Amino acid sequence: MSALLEAKPLLVDLRQVRAEDLDPLLEEETGRWERELDWDFRPSADLVRRFVRMQALSGYVLAAGRQVVGYCYYVSEERKGLIGDLYVMDDWSRPELEAQLLTAVLRAMFATPQVKRVESQLMMLSGAVRERMPFREWLRPFTRNFMMADLQGARELPVGKAAAGTMFERWHEREHEQAARLIARAYQGHVDAEINDQYRNVSGARRFLTNIVQYPGCGSFFQQGSYVAMDAVTGQLLGLSLASLVAFDVGHITQVCVDPAVRGTGVGYELMRHCMNALAESGCRKVSLTVTASNTGAIGLYERLGFRTHRCFDAIVWVS
Repeated sequence: MSALLEAKPLLVDLRQVRAEDLDPLLEEETGRWERELDWDFRPSADLVRRFVRMQALSGYVLAAGRQVVGYCYYVSEERKGLIGDLYVMDDWSRPELEAQLLTAVLRAMFATPQVKRVESQLMMLSGAVRERMPFREWLRPFTRNFMMADLQGARELPVGKAAAGTMFERWHEREHEQAARLIARAYQGHVDAEINDQYRNVSGARRFLTNIVQYPGCGSFFQQGSYVAMDAVTGQLLGLSLASLVAFDVGHITQVCVDPAVRGTGVGYELMRHCMNALAESGCRKVSLTVTASNTGAIGLYERLGFRTHRCFDAIVWVS
């Protein structure tokens, strides 16, 4: 171990390594996601391998001799960059190495003239790296809670007060446009719109919904466990709760939002109850979600439904 700690891994462009060179690192990261979060990281790891084979993924690795011991990749879209993942192997886990990777990807993104904003939500980033964050003058951190609930008692959750005046139906793609408009309304002035700027307008919300349904970053979209709430008279969309599967027996709530006009009426509770029941009926034993720590109203709702905070992490935004 002492020899490892004395070594200085080299920073290498991700396009200069083979997908096979990442296998030990991705296998270790997959194990950590499973142990610590009950999350099957294999689909995400396979997606990384596929894009590395195509030399279509931007980022950096830390190489100690022929061994890749850390990596970080990013994507850029319009005027924004997104840090997709950062992981350093346990034997090399030092805050200065995580900071080195972060510094490299941030420099690369901000060197692109149109990129003025970078977002990240890195679940495996160590707390110790907070004091070494690069570009601190542009940085805004937001604490997020990763919460989990046991689904064993989901079927016993009482029907909420919103059920009588509201229709609850399974998600259908035809709701995509109405849902995008709902998200833009629901997050106006909300702290989460500071973390993810896709919440700020309808076009961004459309992209957000497409990413949830089509890509495995938050698991495989689970339509049977995703619901919308509609006004029983007008048919207007009042809320939605979308679910995914992050393991064969673990669900994840990827999005919950309610129209500001009906907040506090029990619509959010009923949406969550429907999702949790559907996940339990499909054989899931647990469900997780993430929520901004300052959103105490939402946390209170989740706690009433049986969720407990499992860990905290930082969502970090850099704006130049």
